[in-house]
Amino acid sequence: MPVVRFVREGREVLCPPGTNLRELALQEGVELYGLKGRLGNCGGCGQCITCFVEVVAERQEGALTPLTAVEQQKLRRRPESWRLACQALVQESVAVLTRPQAGRDAQKQAIAAAQAEPLPEGRMPEPEPEPEEGADEAVETEAESDEL
Repeated sequence: MPVVRFVREGREVLCPPGTNLRELALQEGVELYGLKGRLGNCGGCGQCITCFVEVVAERQEGALTPLTAVEQQKLRRRPESWRLACQALVQESVAVLTRPQAGRDAQKQAIAAAQAEPLPEGRMPEPEPEPEEGADEAVETEAESDEL
């Protein structure tokens, strides 16, 4: 499964491919919003542009889904490495800087460290589900019923 490295927070989070970056950050308690975003945001519709993040490293190109039409419109005057977390789905391991507009210079050392440390492989094999207890008994019971 892909790993999202939140550089500012110094955290790595494992997630299934296709996970929405905004939802993952909020679920994990990562502070995604600055003051304006905390006071009011669009709830993930891509209209307020308060959930942007900077992609500082990718295991391979395309770690996040391609820019959406909303992002192309809303981020046209922002750096190319910025994404709206609400519009990006995680495909492979990636390192992101939350709130890149706030104190980015103070984060240079953390960004350099995140870029220097290789990201884990993005698509590790999914673990095999363990059989539920009693599942074998249910199969045997069904076979016995068929015999009657």
